[in-house]
Amino acid sequence: RDGAHSLLRPETVESLYYMHYYTGDPKYRRWGHAILKAINTYAKTHTAYASVAHVNQLPVSHLDRLESFFISETLKYLYLLFAPRNVLDLNKYVLTTEAHPLPIFSEEDLEGW
Repeated sequence: RDGAHSLLRPETVESLYYMHYYTGDPKYRRWGHAILKAINTYAKTHTAYASVAHVNQLPVSHLDRLESFFISETLKYLYLLFAPRNVLDLNKYVLTTEAHPLPIFSEEDLEGW
C-alpha cells in the first residue's frame, strides 16, 4: 500500500557498477556488498529468492513472486561490480536497458551493411 516493498530491482546496483567502473572507488563495492548481504538475509527463502512485502517490518514477509529482472539484471550487475574490470570493457561494449552487452561497432565495421 505505501510502497515500502522491495522487488529486488537492479537500478541501484547498476549505478554502483558504473560508478565503480569509472572511478575505481572501493566504496561502491562496499555498498554493493551491503546490498548483497541484505538480499541474502531478507529476500532468500528456503527454495529461492522472493520480493520483500514490507521492508520496514520484521520478521520479513515475502511476496509470492520473483521478477525476472532480479536474475537477469540485479545479479548480473552484482557479478560485474565484484568482477575484475577487464571482464567487460565498456569501450568495446554497451549494456542495453536489460543489461545485455552489445558490441560497439566502428564505421568501418558497418561498411557494406
